[in-house]
This record gives sequence, C-alpha cells and structure tokens, in this order.
Amino acid sequence: MSRTPRLPSAILRVAACTGLAALTLTACGSGSGTDTAGSGSGSVKVGLITKTDTNPFFVKMKEGAEKAAKENGAQLMTAAGKFDGDNAGQVTAVENMVAAGVKGILITPSDSKAIVPAIAKAKAKGVLVIALDTPTEPESAVDALFATDNLKAGRLIGEYAKAAMKGKTAKIATLDLAPGVSVGIQRHNGFLKGFGATDKDVACAQDTGGDQAKGQTAMENCLQKEPGVNVVYTINEPAALGAYTALKAKGREKDVLIVSVDGGCTGTQAVKDGKITATSQQYPLKMAAEGVKAVVTYAKGGKKASGYTDTGVTLITDKAQAGVTAKDTAYGLENCWG
Repeated sequence: MSRTPRLPSAILRVAACTGLAALTLTACGSGSGTDTAGSGSGSVKVGLITKTDTNPFFVKMKEGAEKAAKENGAQLMTAAGKFDGDNAGQVTAVENMVAAGVKGILITPSDSKAIVPAIAKAKAKGVLVIALDTPTEPESAVDALFATDNLKAGRLIGEYAKAAMKGKTAKIATLDLAPGVSVGIQRHNGFLKGFGATDKDVACAQDTGGDQAKGQTAMENCLQKEPGVNVVYTINEPAALGAYTALKAKGREKDVLIVSVDGGCTGTQAVKDGKITATSQQYPLKMAAEGVKAVVTYAKGGKKASGYTDTGVTLITDKAQAGVTAKDTAYGLENCWG
C-alpha cells in the first residue's frame, strides 16, 4: 500500500551511485545495495524497488528479499524513493537496474499509473516485472502481482466492527489515505461493504496520508463535525494511533471502536494494549520472498510468474466476535513486522 514514512528517507539508493559500475551491489555506499549471495558473476540479479527505505513495512520487505536471495543463490539490488510518491526516483531506479542486467524487478509503485511506461521499457528488454503490495494501473502492466487482498482486509474489519457494535446505531468516521490511491480505495470500500454501509452512512471522512499526526488532526476535525462518532475506520495503524490520541484528549478512548489495517508490530501491540480494537494483518516479508523466487525461476527456466497471488490477511483482535474469524494478538505479535 501507499505508506507515509515516519522519517525523511535517504536519497534514492541506486540513483545515488554514479555510473553503471556503481550499480554493482558492493559499490554503493552505506547499505544502498545488498549482496546477499556474494558477488559472483554467475548469480541471478534481482532488483527490489520500494516506495521508501524507512517505513517498517518496506524494511521488512527488504529483509524478506535478502533472505530469499541468499537461499536461492541470487544477487539482490535495492533502491527506494526519497519519499512516498517519488515516481521520478523509481523510474531512475528501474532504468539503472535494467542497465545493470537484472533478470527481474520487484516494485512497490509510488504512482501506479506514472510508473507504467518505465515498466513497459523494462519488459521490452526481457526483464520480469512483479508488483508487490500495490498494483499498477492497469494491473496488467506488470507480469504479476504479489499482494494483500486489500478489499478483503477492509471487509474483515468492517464485518468485525458491525458485529462488535451489537446492533447499536453507528456514527462512522473514515480516516482514509488520499484521493485516487487504489490501496486506500480498496480498503475503504471493503470496510463499508463488510459493515453493510455506504459512503452516505459516513458521518465524517478525512484523508490522512497514513500519517499519525495527520490522523490525530483528522480525528479532531471529525469530533468537531460529529461529536457522537463511535466507529472509526483508519487506513493504517499510524492513523489509528493518531485517532486514539485525539479521542483520549476528549475522554472518548473507551467508548469509540477503532479498526485498522496493516499488522505492524507497533500496531499489533496497540491492539493488545486496547488502543485499537482490531486490525487486518498483512505479510510484506512473504510478498518479497515469493517475488525473489519467481525471478530466479524465470532466470533459470524461462517460466514467468503471472496474474495475482494473494499473500494473505488475518484479522487480529483480543475481543473476538461471534461469526467473525480472527486470531489473537499473541499470533499477531509472532507474525508482525517492523
């Protein structure tokens, strides 16, 4: 998904190195490239391009790719944008990786539409391109997509919230991502579908960019507009924690249901601590690991991964509701990221 980094990102990893020679995995300084299988010339080169290199989700994704590359005798190159939304940086990374001879590129697109021409050029050079976490627009622009079913992730917390309300009238606030971002749209729509509601039933809708501070401001705005809000959907757990802070300041943290998506370790701990009631957990490490394996398979035998692979989502809560399948925070903390 589109995720706002908590810290300013380092400069684009691959682009920061000068010249084609700088794209060898050991040439980029300060961790900008990772050689997980030695620098042997015979190993398969795999590229990983994430939206940022500071967000815990993408840190875990990189860890999964590194481990899979080592296990499969591949050579991993990594790059990241300066910020979430840095399409130009990702385009540069794609071009540099193609020039360096990668057999496949795994990418979490910052701009699902604007990245498509660069992907098309890479594919024309025989490079397998797999989107991770965030689909391109159109989805067919890449060879394959390994990602969470974000509609399902939203639906799970919607179903949970509906059951947890136990028939009480809901006044819903949605703390969303940003206009036009597919991941945010899918999660939002999934939540409403699971809850059995429509946008007409939402008392307050605010965009947060997935940021904690903006989530707090959004919740403050919603409480001014509709003081009786009692159900809060958030695009991710940082936004949820921002909402919790705003609610606590008004003495409302005990009587408002907050549900979210992501399943990071901080967010899952917040579920255990009672700040968030439930979250849908996704698995970035699995996305990357499966992607690396797919590139190695293509390099060795020419078989291309294709279509959509669902890497799974699990509802996490310690307040189970009848008819809603979920696992507790002990499971969530064992499988969280960040």
